[in-house]
Amino acid sequence: MDPIAHTLVGASLAETPLKRLSALAAPTLILGANAPDIDALTIFLDRDISLGFRRGWTHGILAIVFLPLIVTGLMLLLNRIANYCQRQPPRIRVAPLIVLSYIGVLTHPVLDWLNTYGIRLLMPFDGQWFYGDTLFIIDPWIWLLAGTAVVLAHTKNAVTVSAWLGLCIVLSVFVTGFEMVPTPSKLVWIAGVSTIVGVRIWCGAQTRLPYVATLCLVCVAVYVGAMLAGSRLTEKQAIKWLSQRGAVPIELMVGPLPANPFAREIIFLDQKHYHFLEINWLRSKKIQIRGPSINRDTNGPIIEAARNAMHVRGLMNWIRFPAYTVEDLPNGYRVTIRDVRFAQRRMSDFGSAVIELNQNLTVRSQ
Repeated sequence: MDPIAHTLVGASLAETPLKRLSALAAPTLILGANAPDIDALTIFLDRDISLGFRRGWTHGILAIVFLPLIVTGLMLLLNRIANYCQRQPPRIRVAPLIVLSYIGVLTHPVLDWLNTYGIRLLMPFDGQWFYGDTLFIIDPWIWLLAGTAVVLAHTKNAVTVSAWLGLCIVLSVFVTGFEMVPTPSKLVWIAGVSTIVGVRIWCGAQTRLPYVATLCLVCVAVYVGAMLAGSRLTEKQAIKWLSQRGAVPIELMVGPLPANPFAREIIFLDQKHYHFLEINWLRSKKIQIRGPSINRDTNGPIIEAARNAMHVRGLMNWIRFPAYTVEDLPNGYRVTIRDVRFAQRRMSDFGSAVIELNQNLTVRSQ
């Protein structure tokens, strides 16, 4: 999921009774909830290196064991610095801090597994990708639910009110301005934001923040469970629909659509093509074909040479459904590699690469 979702989940946990475990509960849970994304720094090295490294080492089982200990150590270091600067800082116990660190860190791979991007949970022992195919990578309903208690807890003066209002406006512009978000979802988002504002003005809920935060996180869990069940039900419906038409998919992915819990996109593979469907439970004709099929031919020396290029090793490790386009050049070939998970969206350039080969199928200098 996006950093906003991870941060809000960590901050919302810090408003539950967990905050009684330590005076550093909030920073520990927030830092822990974001800690695995330290691998995002690899983007400053190289895009392909980043693709090859993302959601691997820092999201795998070894990191889940050791990252909380690092977070705990960092919080103790910061507390020692605070001890040096203050005469009477709060006393910090190590054991509760470790518990909070593990809770915060564990939320991260759970949320990341839920989308179609995937996670390599067994790293560094095994590079297998796991896909939850449950939530879109940016989910405004997670923002709303996880952010409710956080907003109520941290809007106590003009500065914090202004900061949260600014963030709310930015997120609202993003949600309502995103073309793929259906109009009813935009209206629900506006209603949800208005409800939070209304509750904040009422002020009664601020005396019950642990209850509100716990209830909101329970709602997040129920929402995720419903989305997961919906994806599995969609998969069964899609297989039945295809079998009635004589199609037997080799593989099938059911992916969520932005801010629409009642619709899914479906990618299914046969021997030669990727095919695209969309299911919407609110339509009379629930399943429809969505766009033209894409050739999934991976054979031939030209494609093989492009796949083995040094500067796409990270991409080829990350890619889930690769498609290749070969163009003839005067003295060679241009091969475009893309992942069809993103082929029909405005973000179709994400996770793609272009490789130019000479006539000897050697990669030209990049």
